[in-house]
Amino acid sequence: MLRVYHLFLGIILLPLAPWGVKIILPEPSPAIVENPSSTAMTSTHSKTPTAIEENTWKKIIGKTPVPKGWQVAPCEESNSLLCVSSQGQLLGTVEIEVYPVNNNGNFQKNLTDAGIPLNSQVDYQSTEYQNKLLTALEAWVTDLNSTLVKDRQDNGNTIVFSAYPPQQALVGKLQGLRYGFVGIQPEKGVEAQHINYVTFDGSNIYVINTSFDPGSVTGKFDKLENLAIFQPYLSAIAADLKLPM
Repeated sequence: MLRVYHLFLGIILLPLAPWGVKIILPEPSPAIVENPSSTAMTSTHSKTPTAIEENTWKKIIGKTPVPKGWQVAPCEESNSLLCVSSQGQLLGTVEIEVYPVNNNGNFQKNLTDAGIPLNSQVDYQSTEYQNKLLTALEAWVTDLNSTLVKDRQDNGNTIVFSAYPPQQALVGKLQGLRYGFVGIQPEKGVEAQHINYVTFDGSNIYVINTSFDPGSVTGKFDKLENLAIFQPYLSAIAADLKLPM
C-alpha cells in the first residue's frame, strides 16, 4: 500500500516539476548507441575530488522533505553519500563531489569564455554574474555530455543514450544546472537513468548525482520507481542546501 501511495503522490507532484516529467518521458538530444557491456554509464570528470574528512552533506544539508515513511540522512562511514531509506531499508544514495576550480583547467576555460576571470570576486546577487555563470556551467555540461557520447558509442548490441537538456536550478543560494541522461534498451525499456546538479561558489565546483543504473557503485537507486518518486524531493533538498558555505 505504501508503494501505491508513493506512486500516486509522484503522479500528483510531477506536473509541478516539469523536468521530472522528462525523466520518464524525455525530449532528448540526438541519441547515440552504446554497447551494454561497455563501461558503466556514469558521469566522468577530469580531476580527483577534494579530499574530505567528514561527510560533506553534514555541512550543507538543510531541509529534507521526503515521502511519508521515508528518511534522508548523511550516510555513516561515507564522506560523500546521502542515504535515502524507508522502514530501515536503504532505497538509494545521492553522491556529492567537490572539485577545486584551481585543479580543473576545463572549467577555468568555461569561466573565462563566459566572461568570469579566474579568482574574480563572486557576486551571487548580480544578474549579470548569474547569467555568465550559467553560460559557463552550460558549457561544462555540454563538454561532459560530449565525453559521454564519445566513450559509449559502439556498433554492437545497443543501448540508446539520450542526454536531457540542462535546466536552471537553485543549489542553495547559488545558480546551478540540473542535467542528466537516460539509456534505453529498445526491447526492455529504461536500462539506466542519471540525475545531476552542478553549481560553483567561486572556489569549488559542486556536483550532485544519483541514478538508476546497475553499473553504478554509489549514487544510485536499486529501483527506477523509487528514483522517480524521490526526484522532486531531491530538487527541494538541493534548493535548501547551505551553499555557499
